[in-house]
Amino acid sequence: MESGFDNLDAAGFLQIWQHFDSDDNGYIEGKELDDFFRHMMTKLRPQDQITEERVQQLKQRFMSAYDATADGRLQIQELANMILPEDENFLLIFRREALLDNSVDFMKIWRKYDMDSSGYINAIELKSFLKDLLAQHKKDVSSSKLDEYTHAMMNIFDKNKDGRLDLNDLARILALQENFLLQFKIDAGSQVERNRDFEKIFSHYDVSKTGALEGPEVDGFVKDMMELVRPSISGPELDELRAVLLHHCDVNNDGKLQRNELALCLGIKPKA
Repeated sequence: MESGFDNLDAAGFLQIWQHFDSDDNGYIEGKELDDFFRHMMTKLRPQDQITEERVQQLKQRFMSAYDATADGRLQIQELANMILPEDENFLLIFRREALLDNSVDFMKIWRKYDMDSSGYINAIELKSFLKDLLAQHKKDVSSSKLDEYTHAMMNIFDKNKDGRLDLNDLARILALQENFLLQFKIDAGSQVERNRDFEKIFSHYDVSKTGALEGPEVDGFVKDMMELVRPSISGPELDELRAVLLHHCDVNNDGKLQRNELALCLGIKPKA
């Protein structure tokens, strides 16, 4: 399906995204979406008269093909799939099928590329992340192209424009799924229900299946727990909260959260 954006590069794509995501919420939706498809029509059929009916027809045709989440709005990956040529579509590596469904895996990536442990990912660290990710997907790019991609990604996702990415920014890049803990009400229900929910929660974060949360498993749990209260937390805040949790719950001081330690901390009666 022709998009009408021939020879578009990453920088040009960035300009289009920033123009149509006018409220900067990470989606093109509502009036933004209509404006985008009106613009698309001028690219696809410059000789045709643009009517509201034709705009809506074009919108329906493209959304049925590219709105992978079927939510009636475009994410940046979906728009990239729509208008960027294949050899330029560096965002294909963040396609919907690659969704991270566990914040533990997300925190492993965060810890690996926050090389200076600053609690943020700067442009150099982001470049290293993109280089490894492109190599993993067997995409060979030149050094100048990697620089261009890094600059584009930083411009798209660095929402406060301070030249670095925080936890929330990277979560948007990697399309981290909804907070796992949102489905539970750990402080409600019967003791049996609370115990059952706790076992599901512990099993989710105990990715290594050792019977204890450690390293990024603790990080992932802390991130999700705190984001039940606040929309997002920074890397330094996560480190602070992690230390507080371990101080209060890590009874044997081994740097891990055993099942019974976390249960007691959450007011759950641990299994005998």
